[in-house]
Amino acid sequence: MYAALERMQPSPLVTLNRAVATAKLHGPEAALSMITPLEERLSGYYYYFGARGAFLAQLGRLAEARAAFDRAIALADTPAQAAHIRRHLDGLMRTA
Repeated sequence: MYAALERMQPSPLVTLNRAVATAKLHGPEAALSMITPLEERLSGYYYYFGARGAFLAQLGRLAEARAAFDRAIALADTPAQAAHIRRHLDGLMRTA
């Protein structure tokens, strides 16, 4: 469905959402390759860096995941959003 939406209304946000679905079906490497070209356009969007951090963590690329989560926290609009990402980062650090 996201692929159809992306054809009808192309946008980096649709692609980001499609990447999340893709990660569940085809793994984090496939999702990461979809969102990497979006970084410049979504450089101020905390969800981008949260998704990137999650995909990198799943791939075991922990230092890169931490950097992405740190960026997401810095961009979060509310303390609740930052706290949610912080929990992911804390979990990552416990497993590292």
